[in-house]
Amino acid sequence: MNKKQKARIQSLKDTMLAQPRYVSIEQALIITKTYQENEKDSIQVKRAKALYNALTQLEIGVQDQELIVGNRTKGVRYGVVFPESGISWVDREFETIPTRPQDKFRVRQEDIETFRSEIVPYWKGRSLEDVLKERAGDEISAISKVVKINQTDHAQGHICPNVKEWLATGPAGYIAQAQEKMKDCTPEQKEFYSCVILVMQGVQAFMMRYHDLLIEQAKSASAEDQKTMHHVAEICKNLSERPAETFHEAVQSMWFLFVVLHMESNASSFSPGRLDEILYPYYRNDIDSLRLTEDEAQEIIECLWLKFNEIVYLRNKNSAKYFAGFPIGFNIALGGVDENGNDFSNELSHLFLNAQEDLGLPQPNLSVRLHKHTNDALLRHAVRVVSKGSGMPQFFNDEAIIKPMQELGISKKDAMNYAIVGCVELTTQGNNLGWSDAAMFNMNKVLELTLNHGRCLITGKQMGPDYGALSTYETFEDLEAAYQKMTEYFIQKMIPCCEAVEQAHMDILPTPFLSAVIDDCMEKGLDVTRGGAHYNLSGIQMIQVANLADSLAAIKQIIYDEKRFTPAQLEKALQENFEHDEVMRQMLLNRVPKYGNDVEWVDELGVKWATFFRNELRKYTNYRGGPYHTGMYTVSAHVPMGQNVGATPDGRLSQEPLADGGLSAVYGRDVKGPTAVLKSVSRIPCECTTNGGLLNMKFLPDFFKTEAGITKFCNFLRTFVDLKIPHIQFNVVSRENLLDAKKHPEQYRSLTVRVAGYTAYFTELAGDLQDEIIARTTYDAI
Repeated sequence: MNKKQKARIQSLKDTMLAQPRYVSIEQALIITKTYQENEKDSIQVKRAKALYNALTQLEIGVQDQELIVGNRTKGVRYGVVFPESGISWVDREFETIPTRPQDKFRVRQEDIETFRSEIVPYWKGRSLEDVLKERAGDEISAISKVVKINQTDHAQGHICPNVKEWLATGPAGYIAQAQEKMKDCTPEQKEFYSCVILVMQGVQAFMMRYHDLLIEQAKSASAEDQKTMHHVAEICKNLSERPAETFHEAVQSMWFLFVVLHMESNASSFSPGRLDEILYPYYRNDIDSLRLTEDEAQEIIECLWLKFNEIVYLRNKNSAKYFAGFPIGFNIALGGVDENGNDFSNELSHLFLNAQEDLGLPQPNLSVRLHKHTNDALLRHAVRVVSKGSGMPQFFNDEAIIKPMQELGISKKDAMNYAIVGCVELTTQGNNLGWSDAAMFNMNKVLELTLNHGRCLITGKQMGPDYGALSTYETFEDLEAAYQKMTEYFIQKMIPCCEAVEQAHMDILPTPFLSAVIDDCMEKGLDVTRGGAHYNLSGIQMIQVANLADSLAAIKQIIYDEKRFTPAQLEKALQENFEHDEVMRQMLLNRVPKYGNDVEWVDELGVKWATFFRNELRKYTNYRGGPYHTGMYTVSAHVPMGQNVGATPDGRLSQEPLADGGLSAVYGRDVKGPTAVLKSVSRIPCECTTNGGLLNMKFLPDFFKTEAGITKFCNFLRTFVDLKIPHIQFNVVSRENLLDAKKHPEQYRSLTVRVAGYTAYFTELAGDLQDEIIARTTYDAI
């Protein structure tokens, strides 16, 4: 890009980063008024009218230099209160949101007062949060230290809409489709189609509002900015009337799609998918017709990248610990294979990588798909961007992902065209309600209860059945048999809770706009929450196999094989958090090999229980009739879930964090180098990570300073591909810099790090999560 283009991007970036984050109740007031005025309507109609009113009434804003416009609030990075999902937690926490440890927002006193006088009285007992508490609150609470049930106070995201069809159809086209469908349909379908028409009319009005605002603001802008604003205004007008035709129109149309999805559902992780494939025809046509230059395309892309960072998500204080650093999850996938299995990348793949290199921002969550025949140009470019230290791109392995997805019942064509949503969750494009974040299952808490008569080591509370304790198991096999029964018990408790959540979403949060852009919903006249999507999956995360393998290995070797201590001695030491048994603790930590060091028998303990958990879940179907499957990633849950776990047989002290990532070794225990880590991780069957797996690694910046270092790293990634590991990601930063950033946050405002499957600003993370990231093993060689 030229100096003028770079100056535009820098100016917009500085403006965005300088704006403070506030809690916004504007849409909540619109939603509440809509419901009050339409009490006799069905929930589906109320939801459609509420979205229409938000699209036509919310205050909007633009910057003079913006090439891509649109947001769900006038201010950027605002946290939106969404009463249909939950208001009780907001009521409890509103005053403390500015001072809580994680993901702070400013609040206005007048908003607190209006919230309590106008919003709370109507929604008390009606929101998703309150309805679920009434229907299944006791059951969800009873297992909460073992299983975190998600989506209990917000809408379901983690969806990849059909972006390609949206660009080719536009809101006017969906209106025409729905009108045609209404000619021959049931009364229930007619209501669905009428809701689609209403929300699409709202989208048209929303686009025209930006047109009108741009024309009005251009009157007082500089001559140069006037030209830009009139051009963008014309694009908005065109998109309200017809599908996108140019590259600039396609990018703007795509952004409007995601703004509206967030306005409708206020959920995280709506992801664009394979944008280098989706947008390429528009790019190529404009380049060939001389309507667009590469630099102009780069400028448009970087303006889009900035918009991805203007939307964040307001969570309650507990969820903020599990999803720390505002991981909104706009995941874009590059590369991979095409529908014929051939290597795929193009000029846009590189322009997207350029954008990440230039901006270094947390969003979008940029992912590169690798396979055996990935071309060197894309791989080397991706590695150079990784070396800049933004934590992106992350890498996914077609060799480990496509076949297991097919075994879930996904067609070969859709599996080959897979995308990623949120952090590392795998999905198909445009036809899937994957519910990839249904729950997190703490395998180590289950082990704790198995070793202690079903009682919590931290509180002494009885949380599970009494199948015995470490002192009562005569053999390691007896212990494993009890662990299996305890796992089965909590899975049986978890499934009805997941079903209750899905049913509540169906009853309270139908989504006509989202349904229109998910395949099969329009054909069926059926909302996506009711099973309208072509694929209906539910994903459960297992937390954390590394700690579990290390603990079982320690028990097996030290207690049952070598008999260095009796089971009763270890049981007592765990109950006392090793307070009087430091020698034992050091032996457990240092005399037993650990997962992540290519020690097969240790790794296989993790494999055994990951496989068991996956196979056990496959016995169940979700509320929409689809299969459950498993993932191995944590977001930032390894810290709060570790706080729920007492001392563990691997020598970990009570309430310390669990291993990061999901496939990663416990930090500091992978002492044999990065290749040994890959060998250990490769033993985990890919069938266990069809919902996503996450491997974290940290390298020193000096490793990338030479071409030889870049080449070694590329070869390391090709080994990752050959070993059929599904995912890998990197932090490239020194321990010293992280320590200094914690001490002097004002000097490191733009420092981004890889937390789990996403990047966040290091200085915006709570101290315990910062400490965990600092403690991760750092490599200086391969």
